[in-house]
Amino acid sequence: MSDLLHGPLFAITLTLLAYQGAMFLYLGSGRTAILHPTISGASLIALALIVLDQDYHAYYRNIDWLTFLLGPATVALAVPLYRQLHLLRNMAGPLLITVTVGAIFASASALILAWLFGANQSTLLSLTTKSITTPIAIAVTQDIGGITTIAVASVILTGVVGITTITWLFNKLDIQDDRLWGFCLGLAAHAIGTSRAFERSPVAGAFSSLALCLTGAFTAVFVPFVSHWLF
Repeated sequence: MSDLLHGPLFAITLTLLAYQGAMFLYLGSGRTAILHPTISGASLIALALIVLDQDYHAYYRNIDWLTFLLGPATVALAVPLYRQLHLLRNMAGPLLITVTVGAIFASASALILAWLFGANQSTLLSLTTKSITTPIAIAVTQDIGGITTIAVASVILTGVVGITTITWLFNKLDIQDDRLWGFCLGLAAHAIGTSRAFERSPVAGAFSSLALCLTGAFTAVFVPFVSHWLF
């Protein structure tokens, strides 16, 4: 039994069951943002690991190939992006400006707040990638000498905050344009935000995919350059 609990079969089965359970809760709640599978699924897995007294790092190693699939899944977002290409062409200039300003603000705001609270250099470097998708965040964080665990945690937290606040915020601002919804979700909340955007509409999903890709590419170039200059 001990060998089974520490093997890849247990880790994969636990992950799939947690996802199915999280989806059941999410759909049953009428797609309540706080019960998004990213949140509830991770909570279920964490609870199971605590109850079964399992080591997280061992569990993570056993599902490493699932993490690898995040890369191809991100690339696959080019399909809905292509289908909405006629809409994207008309807004190319404003979108590029928004990505540049938004990506810089996302990194700079995290750095400033963490610095004010006394974070050390490694933590500061790890927080610069909080608004890009996990595979890119891991690669950039390793390149600049940050801590990948902190980087991944900040990425997930940023995504969770994004999907749980955007409906309230955009309703307050009276913003109902699917293009703006999607682009803001992809820029600020990366893949988690993009999954939420596709639930709203294909147009929102396409614009979110574009923002996710552009923000990731810009940050992957911008953050290493600035970090080597600052640190």
